[in-house]
Amino acid sequence: MPYPPYFTEEHDRLRESVRRFVEKEVKPYVDQWEEQGEFPKSILRRMGELGFLGLRYPEEVGGQGGDYFSSIVMAEELARCGAGGFPMAVAVQTEMATPPILQFGTPEQKKQFLEPALRGEKLACLGITEPDHGSDVAGIETRARREGDGWVIRGRKLFITNGPRADFITLVARTSDESGYRGISLFLVEMDRPGVSVGRKLDKVGMRSSDTAELVFDDVWVPADRLLGEEGKGFYQIMWELQGERMIAAAGAVATAQYAYELALAYAQERRQFGRPIAGFQVMSHLLAEMAVEIEACRQLTYSVAWRFARGEVPSKEISMAKLAASQTAFWVVDRALQIFGGNGYMAEYPIERLWRDVRLNRIGAGTDEIMKEIISKEMGL
Repeated sequence: MPYPPYFTEEHDRLRESVRRFVEKEVKPYVDQWEEQGEFPKSILRRMGELGFLGLRYPEEVGGQGGDYFSSIVMAEELARCGAGGFPMAVAVQTEMATPPILQFGTPEQKKQFLEPALRGEKLACLGITEPDHGSDVAGIETRARREGDGWVIRGRKLFITNGPRADFITLVARTSDESGYRGISLFLVEMDRPGVSVGRKLDKVGMRSSDTAELVFDDVWVPADRLLGEEGKGFYQIMWELQGERMIAAAGAVATAQYAYELALAYAQERRQFGRPIAGFQVMSHLLAEMAVEIEACRQLTYSVAWRFARGEVPSKEISMAKLAASQTAFWVVDRALQIFGGNGYMAEYPIERLWRDVRLNRIGAGTDEIMKEIISKEMGL
């Protein structure tokens, strides 16, 4: 138990199990998935069979009944697959699109959407960002209007992870003419409903094993029971969701930094120049020491905030701090790791260049660096 009181022997066994799964069933195929621009849905079903998609969900909805640090373990171990896209897609499934269903959904919604998602039978996505609104959630324009015994939804969503192949979307839409955060609601929308279409599949710099789309909702009718939670309270519900999203993003970023550091350390100990390993040069050994310090500082910050979050607190300032620090540190560490690899690090045959491309998204997704700073400064009363 390296980090009490956060982890137990049960967490250690889970870590070993997930690591074996990643080594045998994910890592050997990552290059292929990256080239294809998507992972097979069969791997999601496999994770469902193993119980990995519902680790911290209650048994009554098909979960494993574990604690929040089970999800931290999952995020850390998936980061070791050598690509950021697949872990990000899994995180959307387990930590972004489905937590609002558990928290705010009806028993029928949990049975129809949450339970099959945890079994890996349905792929989920989350619809917040729009072409003209990203961090400004209160400004979204996708509109849901009442019609008969249901709602008609019209609008566009952008940068939607899992979007091209998702079975359903947890969608943020405006349900009244009130401005700002008022009048925003959440909906569960099946992606095969008439009027739902993929506007375009997006070509990204990194995270290529995860497919991403612009989605179009052209007068999509959904029954009244697809409203998730209370009408007009969607802004508060999605702000709650974003705290968990940022928390797991921080954990994944730290784990990516750790993995890149281990690769760089091993390379520095093997690569010889001027008759000795490059790790023996002070400029290199000091850099590796500094990388280790920064990673550990972010890890301890992330764990301490996750411990509070696991106990029902929602410390938005500290969560934003953890997400900001972890994202920036991960990019800094991976960039230095690439430098240690030198010219080889810039070549596709080495793993660092992919990590370098992938980790850049951490400073944008789930709230940009700038938004994190804005939240922190406001919480400080500035």
